[in-house]
Amino acid sequence: MFEIKELTKALKQVADEKGLQPEQVLEAIEASLAAAYKKEYRERGEVIRAKLDLETGDMKFFQVKTVVAPDEVRVVEEGEEEIPETPTEEGEEPKLPRYNEERHIFLADAKKIKKDAESGEEISFPLPLKEDFGRIAAQIAKQTIVQKLRESERESILGEWRGKEGQIVSGIVQRFERGHVYIDLGRAIGVMFANETIPGEHYRPSERLRFFVLAVQEDTRLPGIILSRSHPKFVSKLFEMEVPEIADGTVEIKAITREPGSRTKLAVASNAAGVDPIGACVGQRGTRVMAVNNELGQEKIDIIEWSEEPEKFIANSLSPAKVESVEVFDHHEARVYVPEDQLSLAIGRGGQNVRMAAKLTGWRIDVRSQTRPEEVQEGGVADAPVDEVAPVEDEEPKASYD
Repeated sequence: MFEIKELTKALKQVADEKGLQPEQVLEAIEASLAAAYKKEYRERGEVIRAKLDLETGDMKFFQVKTVVAPDEVRVVEEGEEEIPETPTEEGEEPKLPRYNEERHIFLADAKKIKKDAESGEEISFPLPLKEDFGRIAAQIAKQTIVQKLRESERESILGEWRGKEGQIVSGIVQRFERGHVYIDLGRAIGVMFANETIPGEHYRPSERLRFFVLAVQEDTRLPGIILSRSHPKFVSKLFEMEVPEIADGTVEIKAITREPGSRTKLAVASNAAGVDPIGACVGQRGTRVMAVNNELGQEKIDIIEWSEEPEKFIANSLSPAKVESVEVFDHHEARVYVPEDQLSLAIGRGGQNVRMAAKLTGWRIDVRSQTRPEEVQEGGVADAPVDEVAPVEDEEPKASYD
């Protein structure tokens, strides 16, 4: 029926182009031919399957019926009016499915064909070969093949990307649409929504960049791979790639907060004696932190040492300012005293430094001058909103959509 060499060649070509297994393509072809055969020659309620023999090129068609016991179905006699089904109330047993001669075969009849037949088993009945399906059937076959291949390709891509959430990937800027950036990732297209871009960063078509895989959404017709360059974990993953001590767990990123395009603060700690966590992240002559910095477009990065002692952690978080003393109070509130010449540095432009320190530590911070301890400084007080506390490493990243 089929020229087997040509068919095998076509199967392999389509499989290679779509990144699928030849068996998946063959399954799609069999399903499409079964649908065409059913449309042209069989009844609507029947279950038809096709089987293509790759060794001989022969095609066979079967009608499939499910074996049922009399007490497993409802039999509606010919001419008897079917009562419309009503929703099953809580506590009631679900209504049995209606017996359909086109889809079901009683167990007693099935045993005449196959002695060891059991309820729930499927029995296949050979159908006559029909080589000429006709124009309409051929069109149905073509549509089914396209649909099945699209579904198989989508599932294959999803399977490949499901395990990449939270990782760094490389892609090429393809196009722009309503502020969103579409990225060519090879077999798939990713999207970086406008709110996941770095403010002030300009993207050019054909430019290769790194991205953080924020999410893989499966409820759309095409795989939705959501990318980000503004997420805090983009920075922590970049450090993991550049710093072997982070990759092997010797150094740990305890907390991170970020204002994309402007500044990032991250707190690091050492899990091994004699290892300087800050030095490991900075690298010899600053090579490691510069590599991350270059990927972020010269975004400033403050690397501070994490501490279990709140006073010490809060003091470190205000780096690069030097802190004289820290007072801690109830409800995660702290007052920090700095030398007069360090006051503007501790607060930062527009209060950025103290604001980010509060997010990093989770403490409300009040920065004051050591020489004027009773005076509240403009922009020197920052809260740590509950939903903006720096993410820890075991939390899953969350996608936001605009």
